[in-house]
Amino acid sequence: MFLKALRNSPDQKTAHKGTDDNHNGVYKRTKHGGIVALRWMTFKRRRDNMPRMRSAAGVYDESAFYPWIKVFCVPLLRPVAIRCLSSIIRNFFLRQYRAVLLPGRIPICKADHPLDQKIPFVPSWITIYLDFGSYWVRMMTFFLRGYGRRTFAAVRDFIVSMGDMYLFVSKLYRQNLSTTDRPFYIATPRFLVIHLLDPHLLCIPSLHVMVVILTYTTFAAILRSLGDEDKCRAQIEEMKQGALAITQSVLFVKQHSVNCIPTALYAMTSYNAKLFPPEEAESFINMLFEKAPPAPSLTGQLPSNYKVRPWAAPGTRLSAEDAGEIKTYIISLYRRFLAEGKSASSWEEPLLQFMRGMPKKVTSYKF
Repeated sequence: MFLKALRNSPDQKTAHKGTDDNHNGVYKRTKHGGIVALRWMTFKRRRDNMPRMRSAAGVYDESAFYPWIKVFCVPLLRPVAIRCLSSIIRNFFLRQYRAVLLPGRIPICKADHPLDQKIPFVPSWITIYLDFGSYWVRMMTFFLRGYGRRTFAAVRDFIVSMGDMYLFVSKLYRQNLSTTDRPFYIATPRFLVIHLLDPHLLCIPSLHVMVVILTYTTFAAILRSLGDEDKCRAQIEEMKQGALAITQSVLFVKQHSVNCIPTALYAMTSYNAKLFPPEEAESFINMLFEKAPPAPSLTGQLPSNYKVRPWAAPGTRLSAEDAGEIKTYIISLYRRFLAEGKSASSWEEPLLQFMRGMPKKVTSYKF
């Protein structure tokens, strides 16, 4: 009825002209009693005028809380989010707690390596280390807020792949656990939380490293599918630098050994070789321990989460000789696993053989 009244109105031309001039979205009643829209815009025009991306300047500017509300409000995302969280709880937390409460059922090896002595214990890296959870959640915010429904399916696939990855590595955890000699340092609440909640029995492969690699590679792949890879080149680099910073943090806070890095990279390639091929893995290794990216020009108040950003990482520097030796070892071990995996009966067999040659943990459990 509204469209019919509009077509029959003698003020139709005037009303349509007023649409382009005013854009105020209000209505008025004419002397003929019909309602004339001062703003008349078709769905196609609204869609064409809508910006393709309305995201923040950087992924680190996004909220780490928004997706927890959004995914449970979207029927397409809710069930996969629940399954993902369930997989993380079962295959990370509960699996370790069971090993602590029922010792002796699964062998535990000590994954330490002499090269670990070349990496200092730097407590200030703990802020970046603990950011790995928010790191992959902010990536979802970037797409859910910036692209909306266009990326619901891609975000859904990412959530599914995250939960499946935890299940994937649990095949190894069910057969052999691993730990390292981490310092009993509880001088700050963050370290205290780690020692209380993390039994520290899933060192090989490092899920910290696998999570950030899955995140930054998926982030680039989604933008590539949207045709915005060139437009978002800065954000892609920001995410990769974040993954590198978090990977380094696991070594500087002594939550992992250098042995945990190549095992994680191999596991990630085994999980999704298309997303993380050997070429990308070796490129990633060669970027470790490099100088942090320069801080952007900031005016006014610093972002609330500026301490977790790659450019705010502690300025810990290894000597060129030590860094080169560590990276050479990581690459050689990664290549070894790839070669052995080609003839192995399962992807985890090379890692199990590697772990069986390590010393076994025989002391009682210690936080």
